[in-house]
Amino acid sequence: MAGCTSTTSAGAGGSEIRLVSEGKLTVCTHLPYEPFQFKKSGKIVGFDVDVMDLVAEELKVEQKIVDTPWEGIQSGEDLNANKCDAAAAGMTINDVRRKNLDFSAPYFDATQALLVKKGATYASLKDLKGRKLGVQASTTGEEYARKKAPDGVELVQFEDVGLLLTAVRTGQVDAGINDNGVLYDYVKGNPDTRVTAEFDTGEQYGLGVRKGNTALRKKIDQVLKQARADGTYDRIHKKWFGKEPGK
Repeated sequence: MAGCTSTTSAGAGGSEIRLVSEGKLTVCTHLPYEPFQFKKSGKIVGFDVDVMDLVAEELKVEQKIVDTPWEGIQSGEDLNANKCDAAAAGMTINDVRRKNLDFSAPYFDATQALLVKKGATYASLKDLKGRKLGVQASTTGEEYARKKAPDGVELVQFEDVGLLLTAVRTGQVDAGINDNGVLYDYVKGNPDTRVTAEFDTGEQYGLGVRKGNTALRKKIDQVLKQARADGTYDRIHKKWFGKEPGK
C-alpha cells in the first residue's frame, strides 16, 4: 500500500513519532466545514488548520492536508491505512469513536443548533412535525435528531455540511441541524438564514490519531496545553470566531 513506509521524528521524552511521509504531518479532514477547515483562494484554511500547524511546527515539519470522506475519518480506517498521521475535522469525542481511534485532550466546546431560512418560525424539533430536517451523515447532529425528533419529522441525510447548508437556504429542507460554530459562521455570510435554537449536548472536539499512537497523541496534547498557556489558542480562536473562547 502506498504511503505505508513511515519515517520518524523525535518526540517528547526521547520517544519516536512515526510519520507516514518524510517531512510532513499528514492530516485527514473532510471539506467543507467552515470555519474549521475549508478552501479559500485555492488553499485549505481554518481553525483546525491553524491548530495543527502548531503541531507541525513543533515537529519541525510541514502540515499536509488530505480531504477524505467523513466515514473513513471517524471509523479510524484512514489512520489505520496510513492515509494520514492525524485527523482534524471538527470531530466530537464520543464512546463509539474512542473504539476506533485515540483522541487528544478536548480542544473545542460545541453543541448542536438549528438553522432555518430567515422568516421561518421553527425553534425546536417539535416545530418540525410534518417537515423535513436536514442532517449530515454519521454525525452527532444526525444521532441527536434520530433520538430526539418526534414522529412526523422527516430526516433528510446529506454527505457533507456544505450540501446540508445549501439545502436549508434553497428550501430543499425546512431546517438543518449541525454544530453551532459552523452554523453561526454560515449565517454571517448568508443573512437570509438564521439560527433559532441550540441543544445542550455538551460536546467537545478532539484531534484523532491511530489507536496506540501514544507518542503523537502526547505531542498534540503538549502543543495544545502550551498554546492555551501562552495565548496562541485565544488568538487563533479570535481569528476564526471573532472573539476569544468564553466571551
